[in-house]
Amino acid sequence: MIKTSRWWWIPVLLGYALPGWAQAEEGADYNVHFQATGIYQATPTFHSPFQGPNSLSGNTQLRETLSATGFFGRRLWEGAEFYVDPELNQGFGLNESLGVAGFPNGEAQKVGSRAPSPNLARGYLRQVWGLGGAEETLPDDLNQIGGTVDISRVTLILGKFAAPDFFDDNLYSHDPRTTFLNWSLWESSAWDYPADQKGYTEGAVLELNQQDWALRGGWLFEPTTANGNDLDLHFWQHFGAVVELETRHEIMGEPGRLHFLFFANRAHLGDLQEAANLARLSETPAAIAGTRRDRFKLGAAFTVEQALNGDLGAFARFSWNDGRTEDWAFTDIDDSAAAGLSLKGTGWARPQDTVGLAGAVNLLSNAHRDFFAAGGTGILIGDGRLDYAPETILETYYGLGLTAATTLTLDYQFVLNPAYDAARGPVSIFGVRLHTQF
Repeated sequence: MIKTSRWWWIPVLLGYALPGWAQAEEGADYNVHFQATGIYQATPTFHSPFQGPNSLSGNTQLRETLSATGFFGRRLWEGAEFYVDPELNQGFGLNESLGVAGFPNGEAQKVGSRAPSPNLARGYLRQVWGLGGAEETLPDDLNQIGGTVDISRVTLILGKFAAPDFFDDNLYSHDPRTTFLNWSLWESSAWDYPADQKGYTEGAVLELNQQDWALRGGWLFEPTTANGNDLDLHFWQHFGAVVELETRHEIMGEPGRLHFLFFANRAHLGDLQEAANLARLSETPAAIAGTRRDRFKLGAAFTVEQALNGDLGAFARFSWNDGRTEDWAFTDIDDSAAAGLSLKGTGWARPQDTVGLAGAVNLLSNAHRDFFAAGGTGILIGDGRLDYAPETILETYYGLGLTAATTLTLDYQFVLNPAYDAARGPVSIFGVRLHTQF
């Protein structure tokens, strides 16, 4: 089955037409940036003996996703900046973004559209208070006006953004527009971070930065319903709280970072084991809605990145949540481990190219297994029954730098036991990504 559109050329055209127009002068109190990303992914037929409500189809598929984003920043007063990011999205993930917990396209949203759909991705205020001492120069970048700031500083962010904008960063795998595509590689996937169906939330982030470490915390809005698009404004009752400690170090002269993240989400969550038990008694598929009440979901994540030399870097991610309640906003994963390598092409005279290789293993809690085995459905998965096995993912890509602003990437992913079901797959996923950014 093929689902594409006639709009694929829009981000590509904008990416080539705008760079010369939108350059801010050095030292200006504003900046303008732009990105456009088009991703095509295809799967050949694979073993799929039965079909549930959220199963990945065993038929041949071809899907596209397109995004185009403007990044506009303006200095307001001393230490204050405001950023707004209007965005267009179009396209669909494989199987309408269903069927794999570690989903293969980080640009695929949970609501697709055939025509470009406008969206305000971000709109937030950043206030920085310098604490004196040594200074550093921040480069001009997406949502960052270049300039000199105190290394020792306090930063407050208020408004709309994506939780991974400020948490769980990783140099080698954090942005599906430029690095790995799979959800289990660019994010700590057992962190059920608050987000609407497009991946954004609202709230506040506070950070204290020092030379060798940073401590940041966030109070974020949860959606009103599981996998919902409307955010719950009762943020004192339903919320996503997150705290992260980042440390910086050097090993044999090469830089690295560690991230220790802890989260506590509170929402109107269903109990997985209770739903599974009720399904057995009633001999009907498990339904989570009848078990929902205000509950906490707790978890943690650990991320490491380490440069091995000037061109080669390594990363690893480990994340966990308590697995007692349903996932509310991200994906159906209770434990995840991922690791990978990223290599620049300097050794073959292509320094603008990048090669990546990584793998991930995703797991479910016992209660979550019982729930899916009893016919339950989650955010992305639910085959109607379950022959449980760990969901295992391998991804490799080659990013070919066409110009200073544009990269063409060839991507391959292999998924063993999609949706934790040993009766389905394995699945090969072939992808092409064209990304322009300035």
